[in-house]
Amino acid sequence: MSRIPARSSRSGERGAFLLYVEGPRDQGLLEAWARAVSPPLARALPPVTVILGGRQPARALEHFRAARERDATEQGLCVLDRDGRDEALPSAADAPGLEFFTWGRRHIESYLLVPDAIRRSLRLRADDSRIERFFRSELPATDDERALRNLPAKPLFAVHGRLERLLGRPVRPTHVARAMHAGELHADVHALLGRLRSGLGILEAEAVMRPQRST
Repeated sequence: MSRIPARSSRSGERGAFLLYVEGPRDQGLLEAWARAVSPPLARALPPVTVILGGRQPARALEHFRAARERDATEQGLCVLDRDGRDEALPSAADAPGLEFFTWGRRHIESYLLVPDAIRRSLRLRADDSRIERFFRSELPATDDERALRNLPAKPLFAVHGRLERLLGRPVRPTHVARAMHAGELHADVHALLGRLRSGLGILEAEAVMRPQRST
């Protein structure tokens, strides 16, 4: 497990804060999305992020308890994929100050299914319609949240996955996230970024935090 960061972020009167994520990709995606809506948040995330090495809420709980022994003001947020499971998570009584956020969709990669952002990440020509055809023929409609909630999106971005086979080159999740505009981020992503801003005490203007639409 990652060590407790030597220096947790502080702002105003708020205490220290820790962000737990499953893996390095999750960290990269969150930082990229934060950059689109709140550069101060993007800069604040690396020093406070702890990588769990998988979906391990119990490990986050253990780590956070150790952090609390060092600093009783410590607060934390653990971000988890749903992975098709609705299992019980540790309660507030198990670790005061630690919250859990589980994505509404199955994987964090599910929030990268934005055709225009994928095209921009690959610098494809505007008239290249392969991605749109793929979405129309093989994926749920972009407004069908029930179907998208259960779609296993992670394999789409895997090495030799369906998108790579279609386009003849890797589609890297972090590159797609960096290509996304604030208005293309799902309401779930905006909700998480808002919680992180609150936890870290980042109080810059709210305008870019609002999604243009939610599904």
